[in-house]
Amino acid sequence: MQSSGEALPHQHRGTGSRLTTELPRGHAALLLTFARALAAAAAPTGATLSFLSTAGSIAQLRGAVGAELPGNLRFAEVPDCAGPPAAKGAVPVPVPRQMELFMAAAEAGGAKAGLEAARAAAGGAKMSCVVGDAFVWPAADAAAAAGAPWVPVWTASSCALLAHLRTDALRADVGDQAGSRADELLVSHPGLGSYRVGDLPAGVVSGDFNYVVSRLVHRIGQLLPPAALAAVALNTFPGLDSPDVTEVLTETLPNCLSLGPYHLLPKDITDAAAPVASDPHGCLAWLDAHPARSVVYGAFGTLRELAAGLESSGAPLVWSLREDSWPLLPAGFLARAAAAGTGLVVPWAPQVAVLRHASVGAFVMHAGWLSVGVSFEGATMTRAGVAAAVGELLRGKEGARMRASAQELQAAVAAAFAPGGACRRNFDEFVEIVCRV
Repeated sequence: MQSSGEALPHQHRGTGSRLTTELPRGHAALLLTFARALAAAAAPTGATLSFLSTAGSIAQLRGAVGAELPGNLRFAEVPDCAGPPAAKGAVPVPVPRQMELFMAAAEAGGAKAGLEAARAAAGGAKMSCVVGDAFVWPAADAAAAAGAPWVPVWTASSCALLAHLRTDALRADVGDQAGSRADELLVSHPGLGSYRVGDLPAGVVSGDFNYVVSRLVHRIGQLLPPAALAAVALNTFPGLDSPDVTEVLTETLPNCLSLGPYHLLPKDITDAAAPVASDPHGCLAWLDAHPARSVVYGAFGTLRELAAGLESSGAPLVWSLREDSWPLLPAGFLARAAAAGTGLVVPWAPQVAVLRHASVGAFVMHAGWLSVGVSFEGATMTRAGVAAAVGELLRGKEGARMRASAQELQAAVAAAFAPGGACRRNFDEFVEIVCRV
């Protein structure tokens, strides 16, 4: 039931089963990480997991993680709902359209079919719980039809989840004045009082409300409170979110458990260390040849101005960028980078291992959750702006301050995931809940 790299982990325990669903490429890898941790922790109960995805998505994930999976976790292939492959040379289907096709198919019965396929592959095991990516909300209906509870896994920030839960109220309040009220604090909305109207995610009170992602998260906000009755997994750790955000989420949703960052969940119940990263393109060896904190790592693609700015900064660069986007780079960019030895552009990189490498001093991304950095708020990104931001991060006082802040967060995360730490305790509770139901 996939069209654009979506993935669906699905777990069986004796006569029961569980499912986790996914959206685009990097999202699939994160949910596989979650499924690996859940499989390892639930193994003593006799549980097994099947990770449902299309053949193409499974191939990508196998290339990323190799064959090293817990013994009770397996890949299971489901048909791609986007139709037959496009003819050679045909214009590819845009990602937003792929997502629309996927969600339409999931809502029209694809989610139920995926669950049934996994159940059949598990020897007819009866589903007892569906652990699902919150983005793929049709899994909630599919679980209900099978008589199983739905336990959503949220991958973005807690404050964004709260905003999506309150989208209807926020739209009624702000109306069409998002631009003129951008700096106004949301004091009348519980939990959001320290945020501005302009801080809200795109699609809540501004942007295209009909965009596929906007529709997805709006529906999630409407569905979660009545549907998520057993537990909700949050991609945060205790103490990171402001107390008012935590308080309102706890009041709104049952058993909100802070388990993140998910990639730090223990892959083995006796060892929280991450496995050795697969590195088919030699990123780590390339980084070994550069001084500490000198390299920029890029992991997204607003391409021409970004590439020009990174090149202008003079900093060595590792860039994880899909090959179908390489033609959009400035003319000669790849050749110049290769000839000078200052740039390595690869279709995939072991992100966690790259970010842990001593030579990496800056991470260029789309301001994703659990990142720390500078943004281009209120202005279009330009090559000069990129070059200046990279220079400040690598060599400026603000960059030094951010590194110190990141080290404080790292220490807090390490404490949360240490044996007996808050996230370890929460994950134990989460496993108990989904195994009990």
